[in-house]
Formats: sequence, structure tokens, C-alpha cells
Amino acid sequence: MRDAAPIPLIALAGNPNAGKTTLFNALTGLGQKVANYPGVTVERKEGAWTIGEQQSRLIDLPGLYSLDATSIDEQIASEVLRGEVSGLPKPNAVVAVVDATNLERNLYLVTQLFDYNVPVVVALTMIDVFEKQQHEINIDKLSASLGVPVVAVNASADRGIHDLAEAVSQSLKSAHAHKFSLNGESENARIFARYNFISSALQESVVHNDQAAHGISEKIDRILTHKFFGLLILVGILLLVFQTIFAWATVPMDLLEQGFGALGDAVRAGLPPGILTDLIAEGIIAGVGGVLVFLPQILLLFLFISILEDTGYMARAAFLMDKLMSRVGLHGKAFLPLMSSFACAIPGIMATRTIENQRDRFATIMIAPFMSCSARLPVYTLMIGAFFAGQTVLGFLSVGAVLMLAMYALGIVVALVVAFILKRTVLKSPPPPFIMELPPYRMPNLRTVFQNMLTRAWLFVKRAGTVILAISIILWALMYFPRTQATTPASEVIAAEQAEISPESEHLRNSYAGKLGHAIEPVIQPLGFDWKIGVALIASFAAREVLVSTLSIIYNVGKDENEESPSLISAIREAKNEGGEVVWTPLTALTLMVFFVLAIQCMSTVAVVRRETNSWAWTLFMVSYMTGLAYFAAFVTFQGGRLLGFS
Repeated sequence: MRDAAPIPLIALAGNPNAGKTTLFNALTGLGQKVANYPGVTVERKEGAWTIGEQQSRLIDLPGLYSLDATSIDEQIASEVLRGEVSGLPKPNAVVAVVDATNLERNLYLVTQLFDYNVPVVVALTMIDVFEKQQHEINIDKLSASLGVPVVAVNASADRGIHDLAEAVSQSLKSAHAHKFSLNGESENARIFARYNFISSALQESVVHNDQAAHGISEKIDRILTHKFFGLLILVGILLLVFQTIFAWATVPMDLLEQGFGALGDAVRAGLPPGILTDLIAEGIIAGVGGVLVFLPQILLLFLFISILEDTGYMARAAFLMDKLMSRVGLHGKAFLPLMSSFACAIPGIMATRTIENQRDRFATIMIAPFMSCSARLPVYTLMIGAFFAGQTVLGFLSVGAVLMLAMYALGIVVALVVAFILKRTVLKSPPPPFIMELPPYRMPNLRTVFQNMLTRAWLFVKRAGTVILAISIILWALMYFPRTQATTPASEVIAAEQAEISPESEHLRNSYAGKLGHAIEPVIQPLGFDWKIGVALIASFAAREVLVSTLSIIYNVGKDENEESPSLISAIREAKNEGGEVVWTPLTALTLMVFFVLAIQCMSTVAVVRRETNSWAWTLFMVSYMTGLAYFAAFVTFQGGRLLGFS
């Protein structure tokens, strides 16, 4: 009996933003699995791809511009192609994903793939955009010039997928690897030889008919990348985004709040009074619902980020910021990881792998959490909605939008200052020059935009359904127990009645959470925070957005069984301490926002920093300096505001 033939391994390689992920998803469907390469934190995506009647393993290599092995991603890709990764054989073939609108730059990687003695098939993506720009390409001539099969594909329209499978199948059968000879001994000579080869191949097969489009693009870039007007436009775009987020999200947020309130009331009406009913209504529904109510704003934020990326404007923003970043010692490549951190610091920190120099990479990691991620958005929104809603500047601009932009700007400014200090002290090194291509302007692909928006939003919802749910239950238990029936001394009863303390507040004060909050109150009192805010701060170190659900639980939002039950915003406005004094003021809200801009309140981020730096020393350094900086800035904000007469 003959042994079954081994399943072939095919590697998918290509430049970032060349359509590699879209193609990988189209080829593998839902049959994907994600793991890490042995010994490193670089993710390894693998899926099953049926080629004709043959099953194959398709592995998605990290996005690469070259295979010079100067970054972690390039090193991993080189090891995979050489068959030096544990548990992975050497690939039987490579599918090189090449952006048709940026052929010269993308084909450089293809010439390097020829060096690994593996059959190569070129998948020409973005062909629809290429043709809309009225370019012409002779696929057969390009294939003949390169010496490998070339297939035009459009994964979203299922174009060329069958032809690509057929080309790979033929390559597996022939096992023919293209030989590419380079003249010259120096590295520069070899680079020039590769580009000369590419130039000759393109001259034979490609005709560009977009002189008019290039002229328009250059005129637009003169404005959008202008050192003064470009920055004004960038600030204006960000301000417009935040203004729109507030305007469009109001109605769905109100509906979600009413829905969770009605759900809590239905649970109380349908279940008998007791611990289980309280857990479901006050712990689970109030806790998770208090965070999910901000989902419309999260969706809008991700929508705008995806549109800016898809149109090509994000690269222009990177170009604008490069000069400023280089002055503080940051690598130009740091911009994209930092921009990613506005959605979530975790993928932003992981994106620093493309930075070759370790000191530059660590400097970027140390400041990435200063970018205001989507998890901070619910905190900002709650504070702004409670104390600054309905207020305008200049009669038309929302104070909320201005404050939101100010929080984002504060994070950026502090990050740049910290980077300036780090790169001149513990991480001293000169930044290498920044080389980045400006992609052509494109109409955003609505399918891609909505896919990105929904994927990122689902991760947020998934987090609310796991981490935040668990934390909400723990917090509810800490605030619910102990359930003592001890008689309160008459003197304390009289004092409580004079201070108008509710039984719920009295119970919370004596709970485990209340005792913990009272323990740290002397430390946070100079910031204008009481022990209840202290409980919320402690909980938020697990995940920033947990602060909202914690306050929902602390202030018993939705507990009253009537239609006029106060929302969390009303509860915060009306909150009073044991002495009957108002706890929250606009200054307190502003101080809390400043604290959240600068504090490292996310255990997941801490874990990723530990993995990416492979050092507890750097991780603890980040936690210590960011927490200390947040406390100092909050102290200055509150005490300075009081001195200036603000409240």
C-alpha cells in the first residue's frame, strides 16, 4: 500500500496593502487558524486551499517590502522560505501578491523570492483599479519577462481565482524554480540590478495612460501635504470626525440605553427578588450594557479610520508628521503603529515589528499607549455628555468635539515629549531616514471599509462579552457582599439620616469594594476623586472602558422600576458624598479625562508589551512612568483649576 502524498505547503508573500489579506481570505474562506511562530510573537495565519482536487496548506507571510532580514517580520519570512522554522517544511511554491498600481516597488520583493529556489506564481491584485486608471498591461509579456506565471486577480469579484489555482497546480507539478542572476558584488550593485531587471520587464509589457490623473493627484498633494495648510487640513479632518461621531451617534446610543434599561426592568419583573436577580440586572446587564451603549461611536470611529486608510490619505498624514517625528528622534515608520494605536494599542505595538532598530522600536512601544484608543472613547463621551453637552464654541462648534480633539492632542504631544526624552537618554540612537511611498488616491472600497469596521467592532463586543462581563460580575460581588444584618448604632443612623445617605450607599460603603476604595481615597483625594471613583479606577486597570460599567453598578443605574429611572449621566451629576456635597463637577470630569489619556490602564496592553520587548524591566518601567505621569497631570489639572476659580 502506497503512502499518501504529503500535503503541499504554499506561502503567500507580498507588500503591505497589496491585497494579500483579501486574497488569503478568498482562497481559504473560513478554514483559517492563527498561531505564533515558535519563539516569537509574530502571528502565523494558515488555512486550507483546494487546488483543483488537491488539498494544500496556505500560509500567509507577514507583509514585507523586502527580504533583507533587517526586521523581525523579514527574518521570519526568510526562515520560512528556507524551511528553517520548526514544524513547517520548506514551501513547495510561493504566491507573490503584487499590486498592479505599484508594480515597480512590488516586483522588487518578487526578484528576491527568486533567490530561494522555490517556484513562484505572481498574483496581480488591484487590477480593477489599474484598468479604471486606463493603464494597459500585457500579462503574457510580463510573464515571459519575469520568467514565472502571472495571473490577474480580483478576489472581491472572484476574478482569476480559478486561473491562479491552475497556475499554482502546474508549478507544483513541474517544481521549476526561476533562476535570477545578479551582476555585481556590492549590495548597492545588486539592488540596481534588480530594479534594472524590473524596469526592462515593465517597459515591454505596461503602458501608462494616466498623465492627467497624475497631474490632478500632484495638485491635490501640494495642498494636502503642505507644511502649513496640510496640518490645518489634518486638524480640520480630525475635528470633523469627532463632531460627526457626536452628532450621528446620539439616537442609536439613546435607543441602546433604553433597551438595556428595559431589559433590566424585565428581568426584575420576571424573576423573584434575590441574589440571582440582582446579579443579572445590576451586575451583568448594567455592567456590560453600560459599555455596549457606546458601540455606535466605536463603529463610527472605525468607519472613518477605514475610509482614511482606503483613500490613501493616511499615508499623506504620515508624510506630514514625519518631520515633526524625526525632530523628537522617532523613526518615520513609527507613524503607522502609532496611528493603529488610536484604534487599539495592542495591534499598534505589534506593528512596530517593521522597525529594524531595536531602540527605535522600543521607543515607539513605550509611547504607543498614549494614543487615545477606542476603549477610552466611552470614558470621554460619558464625562463630556454629563457636563459639557449642548455647549458650543463660536456659536456652532460643539464643546464636546473640541474637548475630544484636545484629549487626542494631549496624548500625541505627551508621546512626542516622552519620545524626545527617551531617544536622548536610555534609548539614544539617530533615527534612520524615512522612506515611504504615497499611494494613489482611490475611492474607498465600501465592502472593505465595512468589513474592517465590523471586524474591529466585533472585537470590541467580544471583549465586552468576555473580559468586561467577568470584571462586571466580580465588581458586583465586591460591592454586593458582605450582606450583614448587623444593627447600626443609633448615632450612626442619625448621622446617616442627616446626610441623607441611602441604604444602598450605606451598604456600598461597607462592602469589600467600598473598603478598598476608602483605603486609596487619601491618595486620590488631591485629584478631586472620592472612594467610589477610586473603586472605578482600580477596576479600569483591567480594561479602560470598564470604568463606565463600574460607575453604572456603583450608582445603581436602572435599579428603579419606573420609566423615569435616571441614566448614568444623571446619576453622576446628582452624586453626593456622605457629607451631602456634590462629588462630580466639570473640573472633576476634565481631571478624570486627563488621567485616562496618560495612564496605562489595560492589562492586555501590558501583556503585549511584555511579549514584544521580552523584558519585565521595560514593561514595569512603562507602567510606572505612565501611571506617575497621569497622576501628576491630573493633580496639576485639578489643583490648578481650583486656583483659577474653576469647579
